[in-house]
Amino acid sequence: MGIGSFIKKQFIDVLQWNEEVDGVLAWRFPMADQEIQSGGVLVVRESQMAVFVNEGQIADVFGPGTHKLTTQTLPLLTNLKNWDKLFDSPFKSDVYFFSTRVQTGRKWGTPQPITIRDKDFDMVRVRAFGMYSYRIVNPRAFFTEISGTREAYTRDEVEDQLRGILMATMASSLGASQVPFLDMAANQALMAQQVKGDLGAAFARYGIGLDEFNVASVSLPEELQAALDERIGAGMKGGMSADKMAGFTKYQVASAIPLAAQNEGGVAGLGAGLGAGMTIGQVMGQTLGATLSPAPAAPAAAPAPAAAEDSIEARLEKLKGLLDKGLISAADYDSTKAELLKKLIG
Repeated sequence: MGIGSFIKKQFIDVLQWNEEVDGVLAWRFPMADQEIQSGGVLVVRESQMAVFVNEGQIADVFGPGTHKLTTQTLPLLTNLKNWDKLFDSPFKSDVYFFSTRVQTGRKWGTPQPITIRDKDFDMVRVRAFGMYSYRIVNPRAFFTEISGTREAYTRDEVEDQLRGILMATMASSLGASQVPFLDMAANQALMAQQVKGDLGAAFARYGIGLDEFNVASVSLPEELQAALDERIGAGMKGGMSADKMAGFTKYQVASAIPLAAQNEGGVAGLGAGLGAGMTIGQVMGQTLGATLSPAPAAPAAAPAPAAAEDSIEARLEKLKGLLDKGLISAADYDSTKAELLKKLIG
């Protein structure tokens, strides 16, 4: 190269990024036909990192500070170029700056319900919403996996990719957690904790660090929410075992009595509603009795008269208790009381 053409060359003495546009995470320094002067200065501000790329290969990564570009500060690039130790000639490489500031207040949500396995309900479809924050922690991985050689790569472009990762990770981590969904729904911090660990590992592959992750709200399909409301009313938690199913049946019977009393036929219509073909005496004496105390085992022989009297008197007391609690009407109480007294007197 003649001295005249060499003088016409434009040399870059200072490389820096002022981050004029918000939301840009990766930015390529405009090189055009310029070359970096040996001994030039690279300025990397706090919350930034810089990467030198030579012919598509990452040569060096610089953290915050002012770096004089010499063979001592660019050993990898020097080795790639096979320069001598003097390193007098200018050189040309692509320089990318990365913002490492925490991107706060980013919203996430499930546009469509995600289906997860649950040990109580087998399968649950759930929607969830919340906030998260992240930042670039490994610019080498971020450049290789996401941003590449683009002139600029924005926060919105990154989050388009993170959204899919987040949904897939949430479904797998919640399904494998073995924590009942009811417990996670009641404690959103627990739900966030289950997801954050797996999500952080998934983000790390792309050079991104997950700073915070929280769950603001959880919603269920209407039919499942209705079933849960009914179960909560029965005072039960967890799966429907045989014992819990029996308790749930008692709750349904007790809930049905005030409704039956408002309809024509009173409590006598309860037998048809239950579909059991039981008489009013059987419903009051057996089902309601079982609601308040465990059902006794069937006796092998007929009880003695005294025992029968005690049983009827106990049922009368329980019947009076139901009246006092407003679970049956006065008319139902009077009719059933008369029937029991008739049995007692003979």
